[in-house]
Amino acid sequence: MKINRPSSESIGVEILDINLVSVTEAEVKTIKQLVYEHKLVVFKNQNINENQYLEFASKIGTPQIYPQDNYHHPDYPEIFVSSNVPKDGKKFGVKGTGRYWHTDCAFLDEPLPFTMLYPQVLPDSTRETYYIDMQQVYQKLPDNLRICVDGKYMVHEAKWRYKVQEWDIDRAIIDIMNDFENKFPPVKHPAIITHPVTHEKILYMSQGFTTAILGFDYETNQKLLQELFSFIERDEHIYTHVWKDGDILLWENRTLNHKASTVIEGEQSVSYRIGIYDGLPFYASSEFDDKFTELVSNETW
Repeated sequence: MKINRPSSESIGVEILDINLVSVTEAEVKTIKQLVYEHKLVVFKNQNINENQYLEFASKIGTPQIYPQDNYHHPDYPEIFVSSNVPKDGKKFGVKGTGRYWHTDCAFLDEPLPFTMLYPQVLPDSTRETYYIDMQQVYQKLPDNLRICVDGKYMVHEAKWRYKVQEWDIDRAIIDIMNDFENKFPPVKHPAIITHPVTHEKILYMSQGFTTAILGFDYETNQKLLQELFSFIERDEHIYTHVWKDGDILLWENRTLNHKASTVIEGEQSVSYRIGIYDGLPFYASSEFDDKFTELVSNETW
């Protein structure tokens, strides 16, 4: 296993000369430490099938079965399929996923620690995924914004990203949204989380799912959230991965916001995603969390 480390201005590491089919326990341990330290790992020059992909993910941790089954691979429910290409003449997965800043499953009580992505078909034009290191963003946060998030909880909601399905035809939008919100009600997480391994402080929010900061009224929330998102999404905070055939990416959702590039109309794109639980709490418990758990559980928004 050969590791190419980044420059100090970048994130992530590349791993070459590794056989993911026969990866050892010691190599898995090293890979996980690299993810915790560098946030993103790129495995180069890979060529594995679905079963081998899932087996490798199972060595890293526990693969998630995504709670909406229309995203599932028909033979491997742990594989979340993003695709605009039919399979055997039938719709295969969901197209156009993740084209907004987010962390996977922030809208769940237990968000997803790791995401692994393996493109099967790359479009003819450039395919990119963009990342923002929210640990670094928190360190750079201006004092006037820091004071608004320190010691706060934020609300995360999935309903605004629901993709309409064929069974929604002839239904009112309000009924579709209410049904989806009943399935995935809003959740609350600390605005600043503590990493369970590195103990670093991380700003945990994204434009995709974060809808409120508890303790502020609606008008103040709208103003603060837009100021925060404008700072977070500055060009100097964005790292771009340009996909090559054989790339597999493994990244940490505790520290990275990400979004996918748009695929040009008429070009084909298929990617296999596996979410992985690493066996650790998503964020470390703290005295602040203990004091505010009861208070927050009684708040409404």
